[in-house]
Amino acid sequence: MYQHNHQKDMSTPSIAQALSNQLYFRRFFPYYAFNVLAGVDEEGKGAVYSYDAVGSFERCPAAGKGSGQSFIIPLLDNVITHRNRNDPETVLGRAEVVEIVKDAFVSAGERDIYTGDAVEILIIDKDGIQKTTFPLKKD
Repeated sequence: MYQHNHQKDMSTPSIAQALSNQLYFRRFFPYYAFNVLAGVDEEGKGAVYSYDAVGSFERCPAAGKGSGQSFIIPLLDNVITHRNRNDPETVLGRAEVVEIVKDAFVSAGERDIYTGDAVEILIIDKDGIQKTTFPLKKD
């Protein structure tokens, strides 16, 4: 409908606001979905948005939801976004980031029984989306 009315695709920040509106309108009988939205903004940079159940959201460098969140987010904050560190910040390549995410989910899967047996890693860039499934548990 947006594309028909405006003759262009909806931008990632616009989708983020639309999801927020939808969750907020249902706040008295909420969906109880804690969402993460990711995409590419107008400048070609990655955009990640984190939501609560009633539509409050923020743009953040990394986000996670679910039972393993308490294991994964501190690691991503330290290694990916370089929070609370004194050493010089290094630019990580795509392959390095994917390996860090895999390690984070393996660690969460070992400590949290609800994390599941596999993780889907989606790499979003200006060329499209690449999807990889990585098994966590082999038993």
